[in-house]
Amino acid sequence: MQIVTRPFDAASCDLAGELDPLLQRIYQCRGISNPDQLERRLSCLPQPDLMSGMAAATNRLATALQNQQAILIVGDFDADGATSSALMVLALKAMGFIHVEFLVPNRFEYGYGLTAEIVDLAAQSNPDLIITVDNGISSVDGVARANSLGIEVVITDHHLPGEQLPDAAAIVNPNQRGCEFPTKNLAGVGVAFYLLCALRARLRDQQWFGQQNIPEPNMSSWLDLVALGTVADVVPLDQINRALVYQGLLRIRAGHCRPGIQALLRIAGKNPARLMAADLGFALGPRLNAAGRLDDISLGIQCLLADDHQQATQTAQALDELNQDRKHIEAGMQREALSIVEQLSMDSDNLPAALCLFQPEWHQGVVGLLASRLKEKFHRPVVAFARGDQGELKGSSRSVPGLHIRDALDAVATKHPGLITKFGGHAMAAGLSLDEGNLAAFQQAFQAQVASAISDDDLQAKLLTDGSLESTQLSMGTAELLREAGPWGQLFPEPCFEGIFRIVQQRIVGESHLKLLLAPQDQPEMAIDAIWFNIDTARWPNPDAGLVRCVYRLDINEFRGPQSLQLMVQHLAEH
Repeated sequence: MQIVTRPFDAASCDLAGELDPLLQRIYQCRGISNPDQLERRLSCLPQPDLMSGMAAATNRLATALQNQQAILIVGDFDADGATSSALMVLALKAMGFIHVEFLVPNRFEYGYGLTAEIVDLAAQSNPDLIITVDNGISSVDGVARANSLGIEVVITDHHLPGEQLPDAAAIVNPNQRGCEFPTKNLAGVGVAFYLLCALRARLRDQQWFGQQNIPEPNMSSWLDLVALGTVADVVPLDQINRALVYQGLLRIRAGHCRPGIQALLRIAGKNPARLMAADLGFALGPRLNAAGRLDDISLGIQCLLADDHQQATQTAQALDELNQDRKHIEAGMQREALSIVEQLSMDSDNLPAALCLFQPEWHQGVVGLLASRLKEKFHRPVVAFARGDQGELKGSSRSVPGLHIRDALDAVATKHPGLITKFGGHAMAAGLSLDEGNLAAFQQAFQAQVASAISDDDLQAKLLTDGSLESTQLSMGTAELLREAGPWGQLFPEPCFEGIFRIVQQRIVGESHLKLLLAPQDQPEMAIDAIWFNIDTARWPNPDAGLVRCVYRLDINEFRGPQSLQLMVQHLAEH
């Protein structure tokens, strides 16, 4: 592990004024060059009409509303898809649509996206219009099938488009070529939110709400869903996404959120009034995702749609049980995967540039999590495969900074036509399918492509810190300052610091967590609680360790009521 301090140039910092010097340093290291970039009010958001396809989409939806056509929402099977689907159903009904239903087919039977098979299933509901959320940009055949059945399609998506776009009535996706929307980082729920904002504005101009005696919906009332989907999908938290997430967090903290979100928070043991963006990603997101990974994401959508607190609690409990099952399955898969990697090389420095793993018994809904865990442990791109229902292999890939994983798969597909059946995704995560007989050839081609596109330095795990803190800064005040300076998340990481400490106490809690008392080297009388999760129990506790170099985050521990400062250890090494 290489520990690197983010560079900070005080002379070039243009964030002076009332901003705390520590925050000036932290923000500049995250690319903030002027105070306007810290604006989190909704008024800072760009207008929806900047997004390509917005006018065509609102035209089609306005026509559907005037004629009360039947709408079917077709979503993805993860937390982003669940929040997008729930948002679309709730907002369209609030605007006066009567016939609005959702469909998220079982991923193991129908695969990803608006396939022709899903369209045939959707046609049984006799929709006039299909609206995709968090999918559809690559559904050329599915849209063609819908058109042949007389069903029009409006696509809302955020995934990268291929060479050919579907022949849809409208496509709203900031990643379309030529789209001038100022961010390409919206989650699927963010794109859906922007379409709904544009539709509300159009209906307001047409005086629809007054004519129908319908209260004009307040779009901010659904920002809890937008915040949850955005964080859970791990999209970069640029200024626009930070504003959406921050405003959603404010609503949740104030108790103005969906009963399903409240129920999930209770089950996760989270205090809504102290909720952080990380809680959405690590506590709520996995419970929603568990439904799509093991069963049917419809259960998650029903939880988010529930208006009754009892129903919300029941569905949230069912999601929690699925998540426990998912953890058990994932733990077994991790043990098997680590055994495979050990057989590849006893020395992690001699591993190939990319890992490509498969076991026939692995669960196809969990291979994405497995790929993430292995990527974190070995710091290299990973593809994990499981058998699909049709005999093909379903793969999920995760990458490291320095390699665009979808582009890497595209390069393999171009150099080796027919090797990959289909693929799609983002820079850091992608999915693919291939015939099992092509696995060995794909492994060789993928590892060669990654080796040619990535440097040895990219394969070196780095832990970036924001430098050290003075002893006086190791306080509840600093922790609270940092807590409210976010939201923190993907590509806008929570502040992380390093320092030399003396171990006062150390002991194992739970199965593999290290509970410590640490004293700053220059303040030996000042003992601070610290915890390090999921340690290597063969190395820690270490009774011989005195002074240690510690990389940590500041946190406020609220266990059983009283608040206290706590260091969340990221790395510990003898000094």
